Amino acid sequence: MPQKRVAVAMSGGVDSSVAAALLKQAGYEVSGIYMQLWSDHNLARNISDLEHTCRLLDIPLYKIDLEREFQKLVIDYFCQEYGRGRTPNPCIACNQHVKFGLLFDKALEMGAEYLASGHYARIEQSPDGYRLLKAVDINKNQSYFLYTLGQRQLGHLLLPLAELNKEKVRRLATGLGLPASSKRDSQDVCFIPDNDYRAFIAENIPLQTGDIVDINGKVLGKHSGLAQYTVGQKRGLGLASNKQLYVLELDAANNRLVVGSKDQTLHNVLFASKLSWVSGEAPAGPISITAKVRYKAPEVAAELRPDDNGAEVRFAEPQVAIAPGQSAVFYQGDIVLGGGVIDAVLR
Repeated sequence: MPQKRVAVAMSGGVDSSVAAALLKQAGYEVSGIYMQLWSDHNLARNISDLEHTCRLLDIPLYKIDLEREFQKLVIDYFCQEYGRGRTPNPCIACNQHVKFGLLFDKALEMGAEYLASGHYARIEQSPDGYRLLKAVDINKNQSYFLYTLGQRQLGHLLLPLAELNKEKVRRLATGLGLPASSKRDSQDVCFIPDNDYRAFIAENIPLQTGDIVDINGKVLGKHSGLAQYTVGQKRGLGLASNKQLYVLELDAANNRLVVGSKDQTLHNVLFASKLSWVSGEAPAGPISITAKVRYKAPEVAAELRPDDNGAEVRFAEPQVAIAPGQSAVFYQGDIVLGGGVIDAVLR
């Protein structure tokens, strides 16, 4: 029986390197596929390490230039959203449009039956189709970033790290002598040097100063440009106050930064649009779920009410600093139902 062909999306990091090694050990015909997304001073070393890894694993490596597409679909989107007073998640945009969009299609065009990645999540086939589930290692679970995957992608996607934890992955990499075994995990936003998003934004978006106001409209000071702030921020406001103040809202229409007390950052309801459902269909609501309003937020109980225009999520307990532009992801147990982009919140 011929081996099944799988292309592994490889970055040179430990997760994708071990994913490729595990698939090779399992008997797949494996090739590595590298996306050239942007240019930085680490690029040459990353490619050198990746080429070394592929030689050790005895697999071919293909390089695909998606820099122009990445600029338009991820970096430009990131900057435009900040310019609108929103807080985007570029990793979700990259997964949706680039890795599991353009790269996925390219891998299948090249003859692969599957694309594989080093994400920590699980795929399960059920009588109703494919399901996306949380990883076994809940501390590393990355299903939040994958909620836009649909049935077509899940049917041709392999996630070899689904049952593993990070410590086990690093031990495997060390045992195989892979160059990535001692590499640190990648930074949160790959295209921003030193993860200094404020400096990056300042270089890419025209910043306009404006008023800092409380919820009653009283002017408290001046901000340096709305794109330099995010909902829930309490440091760097430059205000003299006898109580701690937090960013409540980025009022782009009036170029005002609205601040207030911690209690005023709490919300019970959010509205989301640009919904994506793993099954391909919205569940009949209202239904009880758990939801995450950003990757590092706790997963909390809520009621989901989808309709033709989006979804309303009502939380059992008020949630802190829900930021428009971030993604809300919906779960039932270990199953990822889907998610959407937060548009508005209600105090």
